[in-house]
Amino acid sequence: MTVLGCNEKKVIDVLGRRTSAQRMEIVKAYQTVYGESLHKRLKSSFRGKLEKAMLLWMMDPAERDAVLLYECTKPGGTKGDHALLGILCTRNSAQLYLIKQAYYTMFNETLENHIDGCDTSIAADFQNKLLLAFARGNRPEGSNVDRHIALNDAHQLHKVCLGKMGNEDTIIRILSTRSCAQLTATFNYYHQHYGQDFEKALKKDKKDKAGEFEKALWVAVDCLRECAKYFAQELSTALGEEGTDDDTLIRVIISRCEIDMQYIKLEFANESKKSLDEAIGRNTSGNYRNFLLTLIGHCDSGLYSPRRFSNVSSSYYSPQSSTSQQPSNGSASFYSPRSSGHGSFN
Repeated sequence: MTVLGCNEKKVIDVLGRRTSAQRMEIVKAYQTVYGESLHKRLKSSFRGKLEKAMLLWMMDPAERDAVLLYECTKPGGTKGDHALLGILCTRNSAQLYLIKQAYYTMFNETLENHIDGCDTSIAADFQNKLLLAFARGNRPEGSNVDRHIALNDAHQLHKVCLGKMGNEDTIIRILSTRSCAQLTATFNYYHQHYGQDFEKALKKDKKDKAGEFEKALWVAVDCLRECAKYFAQELSTALGEEGTDDDTLIRVIISRCEIDMQYIKLEFANESKKSLDEAIGRNTSGNYRNFLLTLIGHCDSGLYSPRRFSNVSSSYYSPQSSTSQQPSNGSASFYSPRSSGHGSFN
């Protein structure tokens, strides 16, 4: 990146093939060696969609999620609402704590207050309650399952679907306060006792007046049960016949390529009957296309350890040097502003 111009392909080749920890080290080393912010240089060297994708890629993960959440709260209808759920439902409590710290630092407002007061289609009480419940980060982690609670939750969900309780707060409470393992047991019990999946029971209820709330529940359940399949469907829609939705394409690829992109690519192939690489190649162009293909391609090289579930390990959210890969304990103490932070990005 010189005064004569930017070799975009070379920058993509270097930064697009580095882990989050390595990129943070590169940012600090660049500041030390050249006395300027790498983010500012990238911002002045790139333009358009590639600029947005590159800047998000070079951010600290918690700060990046804060920016993506902020963008989702802008007026934009259900697409923004569902994008919010896609982020909030696939982060654990430790990660949400860091995201909320970053959000307040960057935008001088708490995430909960912004969601509660934003002018979107989620203004209805139940949609708002659902988002706020996930934003509070009260969902526990771990693989322990209480079978009695799981069975009782399954019965409670069935009563709600039948309209006998008339209390949507019950669904919100169960989805937002149970671990993924606990919810899996609940959904399995539901299928065993009532002969159908909980998602189908929700969609079968045509009399539900809160149509948008019902759709939000579908998104939440899909994210909690099969997040790779949900994100594959988002990518399929973003790369559909109606035109390329670059905002969704960038958000999903940048935020998931170090987590579960291998599984998303498999689900995408099953859903669309073509590879994600092929779809991106057909619907994007130039170095923007090269960057996206680099990000989804290097997951196959073994740099990362994609996981079946969406709960990203806390170490992905903690600053680590490339020479000392100590796992994080999930506490908030490992959050510290860096040169990659909010000031340089803004």
